[in-house]
This record gives sequence, structure tokens and C-alpha cells, in this order.
Amino acid sequence: MNPPIFRFAPSPNGRLHLGHAYSALLNQRLADAAGGRLLLRVEDIDTTRCTPEFEAGIFDDLHWLGMRWEEPVRRQSEHFSGYEQSLRRLMDENLVYPAFMSRGEMRTYIVEQEASGKNWPRDPDGVPLYPGLDKALSEKKRTALIDEGRPFAWRLDMAAALARIGRPLAWTEFSADDLSVLNQVEARPQDWGDVILARRDTPTSYHLSVVADDALQGITQVVRGLDLFAATAVHRVLQELLGLPAPLYHHHRLILGPDGRKLSKSLRDTGIATLRGNGAAPGDIRRMIGLDPF
Repeated sequence: MNPPIFRFAPSPNGRLHLGHAYSALLNQRLADAAGGRLLLRVEDIDTTRCTPEFEAGIFDDLHWLGMRWEEPVRRQSEHFSGYEQSLRRLMDENLVYPAFMSRGEMRTYIVEQEASGKNWPRDPDGVPLYPGLDKALSEKKRTALIDEGRPFAWRLDMAAALARIGRPLAWTEFSADDLSVLNQVEARPQDWGDVILARRDTPTSYHLSVVADDALQGITQVVRGLDLFAATAVHRVLQELLGLPAPLYHHHRLILGPDGRKLSKSLRDTGIATLRGNGAAPGDIRRMIGLDPF
């Protein structure tokens, strides 16, 4: 039986904070307990905000925390062509469409709908669902808009995708205390509407690239924060459409800031580099996040 494979996948758009430290160290602990492997993946598809300096800082913080991972590290920005192939497959099956509404146009449309008494649906993060009016455009009109340089995003036609799958979806959640304790969770991808899978200038999105990479790297256990719990439903849809295996998931608690909100990379007082500079040791970080020393 092959050993389980875990991964920690930060985005180098800032330095690590205590929440990242918890996720990284929990992945390490679970991988060690299961006799498994741990991979590091750099999720840097946002080439504007992600920088080599932030990546180097992340590596430095992880080494200081005592993390170990297998080489080579996979950088998503080096594999855009692979994600584009996945997108092309969905395009060929008429499961995605170019969406041309800007945020302002979308906001105006939804305000008008709500003013007329319609309760506009929102996704689990509270964002209004995309109206999807573009789906009625003819192929000729779509091509003309693209050719004239109109900004657009490729969105998944969720209704068509779910019709293609034709059955309810779920994912398997495992316990961090006992990896053999498994629970089935109902997936509700319809709650997310027509999610973005790529943009005109970036041939992928988080949803598409993470699903492709988890399959390509043979990830069997995904350990990540509760803030991504509901989004797993989108990942299950893409796994089914692309014929990819579904890993087991564990969505861990979040480390919250003094205001009770999820930590942000802008909160420097919870940044690992800042804490190190103030004299903290790796053991102090583990105690701060509620993990006993290894």
C-alpha cells in the first residue's frame, strides 16, 4: 500500500502568519503520524502580487519552524499550459462560457433586480452569484466581443456541469485525531453558481489549478482551513468533469486575530517573521497556535 501524500500550498503574496504556521505544522504532524509524504507547492498564479522575495521569505519561515518537504517544489506559474489544457477540455464540452459583465455592471444589474423585489442569491462567502446573461449570447457575438478586446472571464456553467454529472456529489472528511475516522459531507456546488475558472490573461483560477495539481501530484490527503470547506463542492464538480480522483479532506480550525476574524497577511503582529524578530522560538509558535511541541 502506497503511503499517503499530504501537501502544504502557500501563496507567495506576503509573509506567513500564525494561521499558515498551524496549517503547515499540522500537515507535517499528520504526514509523520501516517508514515506519509509531505509536498510543498507554491500557488503563484497571481503573478502580479506573488513575488520571488515573498517566496524566499516563506521558505525561510518554514525552515525555521522545522518543516521538511520533498523536492522539487512545484510552482503553479510554471505550468499554465497544463491548466489551459484542462480548461480547453471543458470548453470543448460546452461547459464553460465567456462572461463579459464587469463588477460594476453586475452590481448595477443585481441592485435593479433587488429593487424590483427579487432576493438575489449569494454564495457561501456572501458574494452575489453571477447573473449568467452571457450564456444567451450567440457564438458570433461572443467571438466579436473577444476580438474587440472586451475583458472577460471563463465561467463554469454550473447547471450544465451538474446535469452532465447527473448525480449528487459528496466528499470524504477525515479526523485529524484518527485518520481512519471518515465522514461523508454533502457537496452543494449549486450554491456557488457559475464560478470563474480562468481569465483572458490568466488561463486558470484557484479552483482549476488546485484540482489539477492535487491529481497530478497524487495528493491523497488535503489538510487546509475551514474557510475552504464549502469551496470543496466546486472542487468535487471539477474532479468529476475532468475524471480526476478525489482526495480525502480535513478542514482544520482557523487561527483568529484579536478582533475574532481570520488572520490576514497584512496583520504583521501575527506574522512569523515579526514574531521571530521579537525573539520568539519555534516552540513558542507551536504553543501560540495550540500545537504541542513535536
